[in-house]
Amino acid sequence: MPFGIKPAVEEYQQDVLTGLAGIAVIAEDILEHRHGDSMVEAVADHVLAMVAKLTMSKFQSSAVGRFLDFHFCTWVLLDPVRSQKCPPGNPLLVHQFMEIGADQQVPAQHRVPSSLDPLYGVVRRYLDVVQQNPFPTELLRVALNEPSSVRTSQVVRYQAGYVICAMIAALFFVAVPATGLCFCCCRRRRRCGGRIKADRRSLACRRNLLTFCLSLTTAILLAGVICAFIANQRVTEQMEPGARAVPATLHTLRKNIGSIPQGVQSVVDQFAVPRQQIIGDLNNVSRSIGLTIHSLLKEQVYSVLEAIQGRAQDLQNSLHHLQILNKTVRTLTHFQDELGLALRDRKESAVSLLDSPRCTSCARALGKAQSLEPGADYRRVPSVEQVLKTLSGLPKANFPDLIDKGNSTFNSMPDLAVVKMAQVVQELKDEVNKVSEKVQSIADSFPVSDYTQPLNDALMHAENKSRPYLQEVKHYEKYRWIVGIVLCSVVLLVVACNLLGLSLGACGLAMREDPSDYESRGEAGAKLLLVGVGFSFLFSWLLILLVFATFLVGGNVQTLLCKNWANQEIYKFIDTPGNLPPSMNLTQLLSLKRNLNLTSAYQVCKKGTGLWDVLQLRDAYNLEDHLHLSQYTRDFQKRLNNFNLQFEEIHFLDGAGRRDLETFQQSGIDQLDYPTFQAEMQNPVVRTSLEDLARDLEGLRKIQNNITIAGRLANESQALWKIQNATVLIQEALVVKLNDSVQFLSAMAPHLQPLLKRTMAEIALVETMLPGQAQRLLRHEISCFTRKELGYFSQYLNWVRRTLTEDVASCQPLATALDNGRVILCDRIAEPWNAFWFSLGCCTLFLIPSIIFAIKLTKHFRPIRNRLISTASEETYPFHIPRVTALKL
Repeated sequence: MPFGIKPAVEEYQQDVLTGLAGIAVIAEDILEHRHGDSMVEAVADHVLAMVAKLTMSKFQSSAVGRFLDFHFCTWVLLDPVRSQKCPPGNPLLVHQFMEIGADQQVPAQHRVPSSLDPLYGVVRRYLDVVQQNPFPTELLRVALNEPSSVRTSQVVRYQAGYVICAMIAALFFVAVPATGLCFCCCRRRRRCGGRIKADRRSLACRRNLLTFCLSLTTAILLAGVICAFIANQRVTEQMEPGARAVPATLHTLRKNIGSIPQGVQSVVDQFAVPRQQIIGDLNNVSRSIGLTIHSLLKEQVYSVLEAIQGRAQDLQNSLHHLQILNKTVRTLTHFQDELGLALRDRKESAVSLLDSPRCTSCARALGKAQSLEPGADYRRVPSVEQVLKTLSGLPKANFPDLIDKGNSTFNSMPDLAVVKMAQVVQELKDEVNKVSEKVQSIADSFPVSDYTQPLNDALMHAENKSRPYLQEVKHYEKYRWIVGIVLCSVVLLVVACNLLGLSLGACGLAMREDPSDYESRGEAGAKLLLVGVGFSFLFSWLLILLVFATFLVGGNVQTLLCKNWANQEIYKFIDTPGNLPPSMNLTQLLSLKRNLNLTSAYQVCKKGTGLWDVLQLRDAYNLEDHLHLSQYTRDFQKRLNNFNLQFEEIHFLDGAGRRDLETFQQSGIDQLDYPTFQAEMQNPVVRTSLEDLARDLEGLRKIQNNITIAGRLANESQALWKIQNATVLIQEALVVKLNDSVQFLSAMAPHLQPLLKRTMAEIALVETMLPGQAQRLLRHEISCFTRKELGYFSQYLNWVRRTLTEDVASCQPLATALDNGRVILCDRIAEPWNAFWFSLGCCTLFLIPSIIFAIKLTKHFRPIRNRLISTASEETYPFHIPRVTALKL
């Protein structure tokens, strides 16, 4: 960290920074290193060390002030409060609002995939070939505006494909029954469908070919009639629900439009859901903020209180051990004087006795006796009188009471927040109630309900007109279904006759040995084929009439309506001015905006826009202007942002407590010469062991021959045991006690100054920064609370926007109804309808080859009239012998 304080570099570095833990002074630069499990802890350690040093420094220059400000700013920037996020334990709830308008929506109808889809595709391509003309805009315009001006040639020209099909149908209608009538006449004269006159070798090949062709034709008829049956049933199944769906859809649309005012009011009433949630949050916000601030600051506060308690305990323990140390040294000194006199007397007596020539084997004991003198000299240990004098009367402060007071002041933060925020909470509740009144303006100013009457009237008119017409449609559909079933049954009967005739005829041919022999099964097969031919002739005109009638209706519905409905050509025709008579102007009838036509209205409604964007209103209406979040939450947010709560300052120490810790710090307890104490306590109380010497004297007494010497040795041993028990043991116990106190004080001394400095700095720092931290936490919690409550407002307004646009006042049901009409009419009714006449028409046309092949095959199933022999595929005549005639020479 380049510091560069030029005017006082040497003085500042030497007197302030040199010797500070974690600081290295290099020329004009300062290198600092700190420790911690995280960046915040490292910075805190750094700041505490700086405060401890700088607050007690005698240099209070502007440079030092700037240096202290720098470290305080660093601590603030990395303050844990600033890294706090909004609490995850109280997340934004997702409200479930009541579904409004969903039960009145028009359900979308979709084309259901069918097994007849390939057939539908073939029919559509066939109709595209029949009707190749574009949408008849001019013809329809004239027909709608001036019906009498429509010329038949125009209609014929547009319907040219259908006219050609009508001509083919008319030809079939006349030709097939006439042919059948001729065939009946021929059969009556036995000229058609008789027998084969002669047998030929090619007859089998012709018979097989006819059998194959009739079988193939019959298979086509069978497939066609099956498709016709299925399609006929599909039309009936879809006709009745389709007929019911039209008035039901119109009624649902009318009900949807008529319920818009009630729906809008129901949407507004749903504000009770977020309102109840916000009121509940306001009831708990003050205590919640207080508890959050308390939980986030308690680590720092409890750390300070714990440090104060620790230093107070250190002061008590230190004073206690100093008193023990002082008293123990005095007692040991007193015992040391008494012990010295006693040992001197015992030494003189024991040395004279053991040195006597009459004492046997006393040389070894003599050496121990000569060492009878005190070992440790406690007059040499340092005095602690000055330290005790400095600490006399401490602690003057009641540290437990200070800790309890600081703890209770800090723990009262939640209750203080409840009291201080009571007024602003009530004001915020009043603002929420005012917001309810503002939300009501959405319903009061919603204009759509006043402009939907023309649309409602048009829907009612269409519903009333459609009901009798649809009843007639269902009535005639029943007859169509019956006729379709009957005629399909006729075709099926022809198929059955063909199949039975083929089977019996084939069986008869197999059983017949001679082609001229009569075989009943073959004859029955031939007759069944002729029965099928008769049914074909008899019902062909009815079949072609039904096919053409349904073809004309279904084909025009597909080519004129469905095709142009799908590509929106009908919408473009309606939108073009002049195409419709004034009485059928849908833009005016539906009260659409002037800049919209049916096509554009359909497109925007399909996207889900609101009715207010489609209908012609007196004044422009923009829903977004009524759903701006700021106009509902501006005052609410302003009151929260302006709220300010002043927390009481917490003083962990009073003047007496600070003086006690400063006195403890300056007492010099850490400067005592504890190694001298420890070294002196290493010395024994007596240099030689009195117990060993006493035991040696008792042993010598037993081996002495001189009774006098033995008695004196016994007396000396008893005297030594008395000194050991009366004085030495007591001094040794005092030395152990003294050692405990010295060990405690010597272990605490190196850490005392750093601990006291750190504690004082931590107290000063927390007392200084705690109010600011509490304020920042308060602003942060209020910001989180504001964001959460605004989220409820925003959630409700978004739901209002979505519900009004998609459910209550959406014009999407109109587009859905139009799409449903196309699906019901074109996909569900017209397609199986067209598949029915196409399948039945194929069957009708294939009756012609069926008739031809059946008539021709009938001859092969009957016996041959004359059995003729053929050779090399040539006919032969009966053999006869020629008559002999005379030759003229």
